[in-house]
Amino acid sequence: MKIWVDADACPKVIKEILFRVAERTKITVTLVANQSLSTPPSAFIKSIRVSSGFDVADNYIVQKANKDDLVITADIPLAAEVIEKGAHALNPRGELYSTETIKQKLVMRDLMDELRGSGEVTGGPPPLNQRDRREFANQLDRLVEKWK
Repeated sequence: MKIWVDADACPKVIKEILFRVAERTKITVTLVANQSLSTPPSAFIKSIRVSSGFDVADNYIVQKANKDDLVITADIPLAAEVIEKGAHALNPRGELYSTETIKQKLVMRDLMDELRGSGEVTGGPPPLNQRDRREFANQLDRLVEKWK
């Protein structure tokens, strides 16, 4: 099992949790972004810089992720693609996407996108809070233990 991180929009606190998990479990964590990222020195933490452009990092992750790998992303279309490949997807708030829930999430995402485009809804999700961080860490621990 490897952990892939859609790192462009991943909150710093979530990356720090992932860095600790990589060291503790010796599972490779690879951050993929279209900018340079600062990572601690570790044999288990890697950073891949892809060229800038629409969905370049997402496409890289989809191409490289294998069955049973874990992808950390808030990007619902990316989550859908990796789930289709047999990988798992976890968002930074601790929600594990599944084949049962991803279709509904895609529909809701598209609806919210339309509402934002029409000016009916503005803004995005609230900032990550302590509960979200705890949920993420707990869900990540459960997944790692399951795959050990």
